[in-house]
Amino acid sequence: MKRSFGILLCLFLGLTGRSQDEAALKSQVRHAIDELVQFVSIPNDALDAADINRNISWLTREFNERGFNTSVLPTEGRPLFFAALPMEDDKPTVLLYMHFDGQSVDPSKWDQSNPYKVVLKAPENGEFTEKSFDELNDDINYDWRLFGRSTSDDKGPIVMFLNAIDLLKKENKNIPFNIKVILDGEEEKSSKPLPKAVREYRELLAADFLMINDGPVHGSGLPTVVYGCRGITSLSITTYGPEYPQHSGHYGNYAPNPGLQLAQLLAGMKDEQGRVTVPGFYDGITMDEATLQVLKSVPEDSEKINEYLGINTPDRVGQFYQESLQYPSLNIRGLGSAWIGEKARTIVPATATAELDIRLVPESDGNRLKKLVRTYVEGQGYHVIDSIPSREERLTHPRIATLREGSVTDAFRTDLDNAYGNFIVKTMGSAFGEPVVQIRIMGGTVPIAPFINELKIPAFIVPMVNPDNNQHSPNENLRIGQIDYGIRVFYHLLSNQM
Repeated sequence: MKRSFGILLCLFLGLTGRSQDEAALKSQVRHAIDELVQFVSIPNDALDAADINRNISWLTREFNERGFNTSVLPTEGRPLFFAALPMEDDKPTVLLYMHFDGQSVDPSKWDQSNPYKVVLKAPENGEFTEKSFDELNDDINYDWRLFGRSTSDDKGPIVMFLNAIDLLKKENKNIPFNIKVILDGEEEKSSKPLPKAVREYRELLAADFLMINDGPVHGSGLPTVVYGCRGITSLSITTYGPEYPQHSGHYGNYAPNPGLQLAQLLAGMKDEQGRVTVPGFYDGITMDEATLQVLKSVPEDSEKINEYLGINTPDRVGQFYQESLQYPSLNIRGLGSAWIGEKARTIVPATATAELDIRLVPESDGNRLKKLVRTYVEGQGYHVIDSIPSREERLTHPRIATLREGSVTDAFRTDLDNAYGNFIVKTMGSAFGEPVVQIRIMGGTVPIAPFINELKIPAFIVPMVNPDNNQHSPNENLRIGQIDYGIRVFYHLLSNQM
């Protein structure tokens, strides 16, 4: 990560006189830090309605102070927060999507007593040492970090945007776009109400293009634009042995073992190269040479990725990392049967369960892929049901599997030659004087497909935060240098003509 910081520092030093006043920018970064500390202090557990309402109150005040008109949009779940500057008919409209809810926290796993009270830390000898905020003088150390829940995912980018608006107004910059902002209150709960809400508020959300500000920049630290993200769905598979766990001495070799059945079932779903063997799983996916060249242009080192993961040989779904993301994946995210470790018992288990997630690409339909998996399980001789089997079913069928399906969040991908995408890449490249990393589709999932499906607009992810931010995990953090980066990105994209 030293390279990432070095790039950002060079960008910071090299932009003097090219855009906004550097002293004014640094002052704005300092203000943004205080504002983020205040924002993070409001707990934002996506499971807690009161948390979400308190965050909406803060957002309403801060956006109103910047001249935005704001609304709270009811949904079947948590409300959405909407803000817009006064509209002008002759300007194109950009819709910004971010979220203000956060993952739940377990304070015992953090290196601070309260994950909602931001702690300032500096990297020293491979570790982070706590610092006083009083030490943030005029010469802010951009390698210091702010530790707290949602500093990076996703309150940090919201604060960067607000402070970019401050800077644009202070410098009397003309903004050649109409700006609309939609902030999600339950992104960390998969945003289930979002598709219906986007349909309901379609006219309010109408725009020419969508920009998502979530997730980390590329590991190189270079400016990054992402043209899509994978979707996701899930499956739970349970196999059955005896109705109740049985003594392995009395019934081993007689009672079928559901753990072994499930292991065989799962092992048959992939070959030794890690490719899914379920017939039809990769249907419809093709890549021409131009696309492969864009994928190969992403500055990545497979040896370093393997070292980071602690693996010798990766799966061969694609020939390199970026290519592997262009295909749907079938992942075992959880696996269990009976007891393990010190609690292990000499029994034949009653059940075994595997939790699967399937990452989707635009060519793959989540419901279709789940149906293919179901057909595969049936083809292995299983009677497939959606509930716990009855005693009659147990006595009738030699093999039974329960399949429970999760909801589907669709993938999206914008064409690489889209005019708005070209504008974003050109503007960022000019602003930072560095090549822009263009990622065709990222591995994670952002619930953006409803906007694309309903509003019929192109979408782009412009991430802001450091790659090693520990999002969703204990000790989530944001490098201060990324605040500078994010303010610059918003400043340039919102002040340049297409």
